[in-house]
Amino acid sequence: MKQITIEIIDTIKDNIESLQVLFIKKNPSIHYTDIRFEVSEDRGAFCENGEEKYSGMDHGLSCGVRVLAGKKCISPGYYGLTLGTESLNHLEATIEKCLDHAYQRALCNAEWKALSKERFPHLGQSLWNMELAPIEIHRDTIPAQFERDPANLSPQQISTHIKDISQEIKSMGSTVLYNQIGASTMLSREFFTSSEGTAIDQTFAITYGIAYIVASGKEGVQEHYDYIGHQRGWEVIEQGCDGPYIYSKDLRSFSRELAQETVELANAPALQSTDGEVTVVTDPHYNALVAHEIIGHPNELDRALKMETSYAGRSWLFNNIQHNQQGKQVASPLLSTYSDPSLPGFGHYTYDHEGTLGKKVYHIKQGIFNEFMNSRQTAAILKAEPNGSYKSTSASVVPLIRMSTTVFENGIRDFNDIVSEVDQGYYLVGHRIPSIAESRENFRITSRKVYEIKNGTIGQLFRDGGITADSRDFLMHVDAVGNDLKIY
Repeated sequence: MKQITIEIIDTIKDNIESLQVLFIKKNPSIHYTDIRFEVSEDRGAFCENGEEKYSGMDHGLSCGVRVLAGKKCISPGYYGLTLGTESLNHLEATIEKCLDHAYQRALCNAEWKALSKERFPHLGQSLWNMELAPIEIHRDTIPAQFERDPANLSPQQISTHIKDISQEIKSMGSTVLYNQIGASTMLSREFFTSSEGTAIDQTFAITYGIAYIVASGKEGVQEHYDYIGHQRGWEVIEQGCDGPYIYSKDLRSFSRELAQETVELANAPALQSTDGEVTVVTDPHYNALVAHEIIGHPNELDRALKMETSYAGRSWLFNNIQHNQQGKQVASPLLSTYSDPSLPGFGHYTYDHEGTLGKKVYHIKQGIFNEFMNSRQTAAILKAEPNGSYKSTSASVVPLIRMSTTVFENGIRDFNDIVSEVDQGYYLVGHRIPSIAESRENFRITSRKVYEIKNGTIGQLFRDGGITADSRDFLMHVDAVGNDLKIY
């Protein structure tokens, strides 16, 4: 039986482009098509308390098609499939099936759109022809980066390494009640082609490790988990990462430190809530989750345009075309934020899933709201330039506008100098749980550790603390930005 490997794309990508051309010739109502094809190879294991619970390999194969078609109106049709090994002998026929399904859906959408515009002349004006903002056409191949090839690692090798770490954590003492250690390393290859002539072949190496610890102490039981990871090979697990921007220890050291922290927190008192505002200093790990939740998500333009309202919420930055925050002050002049797919880590890519070159998108520049992440469709609505933010978790599903790596821009202040200016406040280290309003206008985000600051000195450790704030108010009150940007 044939095996699913990333080399499959080498055998079919020319045929995919040819199929697309022939399909358009046979169906003159088509205005545009694109095809996404993805193959992945994954190896992983996890252990509990020094015993293997799982090790194995997994393979993924999926395709997705978008067609814009119609006579009186232009509408989209989407179709996607998750495939298996039985599909390997007739991949071209499967892609033709996807094209035809998407085409029929587009025609149906276009027909009903035209009919609705005729029946409801005033309301029907809100139904518009689907347009894609123009982009530069690229034909490119992007290889994966790694030292130790994920494809050359066996599940047993992973399991042996992970089991040894888990046994070591178990031996740390009776206060460590439970541990789970896991790791995965994979290759994912994506091929995208469009009727405009774009053809992008991108391969990614993705490796991560996780440690989950439960420990007891005089203050009760604490449980904490955290990850290390990068778009690299197995070296991430055995060696860690040494920048730029991503700094993590190897999984063994990382897991031991997390276990020690969990025991320490099980012996720390809970932080009592405060009646009013307090001064806080937040570390880069905590800031990673804050940036993700109150900067990244509300700056996804499909969310802002109410396309995700029923299942993902809206954005306080955009009420409607006439009433929004574009060009207005939403943060301290000291603060700038952006999303940038050229940065390293899981958010890194060269092209998004409609062949647009990924670009650095400044959301806030010196306190002024500037720009959303967009797709070609949403860029056309706002008459903006596409910035390459249209991504999907699998080729079989419709992409969404999603953040790449979203950060607070590096500042100029030294951490110790910032702390020295605080008479009474708290230093928040690490993140745990977010709770965010539907439009991201306010939040509560807890941290792993909270240290009291008195007279410029870090002191007592507390557990179970966090920040509750209005998003704009929080951003407007920033009065120092550190120079220690890190990506998690």
